[in-house]
Amino acid sequence: MNAGGITSLAFEAVQKRYLAGELLPSTLVAQLVERIEMLGRPEIWISRVSTANLYAQAARLDDALHSYGANIVDQMPLFGLPFAVKDNIDVAGMPTTAACPRFAYTPPLTALVVQKLQAAGAILMGKTNLDQFATGLVGTRSPYGVVGNAIDPEYVAGGSSSGSAVAVALHLVSFALGTDTAGSGRVPAGCNGIVGFKPTRGLISTEGVVPACRTLDCISVFGNSVQDAWRVVHAAAGFNADDAYSRPVLQLGLRRRGYRVAVPDTLEFFGDLQAQAAFSDALAQIAKLPNVQIRSVPFSVFVDAAKLLYQGPWVAERRAAMGDFFNQQPEAIDPIVRSIVAQADQFSAVDTFNAGYRLAELKRCADTLLADVDFLVVPTTPTIPRIATVAAEPFSTNSALGYYTNFVNLFDMAALALPTTPRADGLPAGITLIGAGGTDHLLAAAGEVIQAEFDRMTPARIPYCGSCSIASNPLAFTEPTVHIAVVGAHLEGQPLNWQLLERGARKLRATYTSKDYRLYALPNTVPPKPGLVRVMEGGVEIVVEVWELALRYFGSFVADIPSPLGIGSLQLADGTIVKGFICEPWALQGAQDISEYGGWQAFLSRPLLRPINEVTK
Repeated sequence: MNAGGITSLAFEAVQKRYLAGELLPSTLVAQLVERIEMLGRPEIWISRVSTANLYAQAARLDDALHSYGANIVDQMPLFGLPFAVKDNIDVAGMPTTAACPRFAYTPPLTALVVQKLQAAGAILMGKTNLDQFATGLVGTRSPYGVVGNAIDPEYVAGGSSSGSAVAVALHLVSFALGTDTAGSGRVPAGCNGIVGFKPTRGLISTEGVVPACRTLDCISVFGNSVQDAWRVVHAAAGFNADDAYSRPVLQLGLRRRGYRVAVPDTLEFFGDLQAQAAFSDALAQIAKLPNVQIRSVPFSVFVDAAKLLYQGPWVAERRAAMGDFFNQQPEAIDPIVRSIVAQADQFSAVDTFNAGYRLAELKRCADTLLADVDFLVVPTTPTIPRIATVAAEPFSTNSALGYYTNFVNLFDMAALALPTTPRADGLPAGITLIGAGGTDHLLAAAGEVIQAEFDRMTPARIPYCGSCSIASNPLAFTEPTVHIAVVGAHLEGQPLNWQLLERGARKLRATYTSKDYRLYALPNTVPPKPGLVRVMEGGVEIVVEVWELALRYFGSFVADIPSPLGIGSLQLADGTIVKGFICEPWALQGAQDISEYGGWQAFLSRPLLRPINEVTK
């Protein structure tokens, strides 16, 4: 649909139009209101932001654009991007229903995650439909209507974050928030052909969210590209001391020389041959990527853990989340949801401890199986059932949709759902990358590369933007760090830069040393490297880059540096002292003094009159 001239709500496309003076936030809001009305899918929404509120948000952003101009995105990284939130997430002054009208309340405060997104410039459009109390993976358990699939409304949209996913897939918003306990941030992404990011538990605070299983709940992000979803995670992440389940999540870094991928040794598609064929094709495409190694791992461990979520005492946590409402107004609860939560009565405290012991055993097995791989790849969903099938078989169809998702939060893992080439019948197909807790950045960087591959295979899809930008954009550090000045082969774009990236380092700035240094091209080094030496006189400024690295990786980084190079203390042009590359004086014999170029990259870019390592006589 192309209401009001909108062709794409991808982040880069929208913000380019803002910066070019072709669009204002207020204009976009008006066009989107028109688009939503023209579409006629009211079941997507439970409540929408009032017109007055929408235009008030947009007017503030119009003013900010006039004030900051081209710098606005630096000030507000989500500037002018419309978004929606699942209606189990609080927004001050708007009812929070969790898809149960008699449970509804109007909160005085907005959930922290929503506050962060609005502070980053995003425009809230409304609150979306869901499986009641976030209990379901089908999107049909709501008195506000069944949310049909964005591609074919006869099929399920997936749940419980059904409205959020469909709002993104139908280009009503640029991104949306869901929640994920058993797969609710991934299954709807797979069913609707979009991206679904489920971060490590605690990375994004759940303060202001109606809990399903509080120990497992996560905020999830839906978008049309991994890059867009990562920008939202970037804006939303952060430790919240007021949230008992928030935590500083230490990121594990990247791999930039290919990926070691695990796949299940046995796959289940519940008779859906088209889903099976689509996953097989997706794996074949991934296998063509450079330096990708794929091997199978026993999947029974993951299946056994998944069964604990609904066949074990964790259903009692859903009962706890509902509090007195379950006992006082059971008739107000969807009958299927009520029957699921009522299973809590079957489990004792002893059962709960025994299930915890069993989960610990299974997690240890899973950790061992995945110890030498970067991530596990599974189908996002094994099938996409029709809504009529779910009505006839509500429990078995829901259970099938969670086959590849239910274990993830129990095992404290991160996951990223990606669209792949559609099935032969036109329905979406998708894969999910699953990694250990703290692999959020790794999964996003890998997902960006993989999505680019599938976008090339599917020209009709919204085009992927950019080139591996996520690798150089890690999350903010939540641990002690060290600043390191690099001068040669570790500079951005140079052959050893991966040694920083795989440890999750962040480039802070390009700058200069003080006027006390000389730079030399060292002979017989592979890859070619310079040596930086401090001198008593005759020194010049040399270009360096300052990178921030987690202190826990500093030792391994230094250990990888070969003689005659090492790490010492460098003085920068502004007088600050940082750790940085130095060279042993003995290595300068026969080396070429290249100080006149002012830096290694300038030297490499010179007209090449002789080999870099040729000794200047």
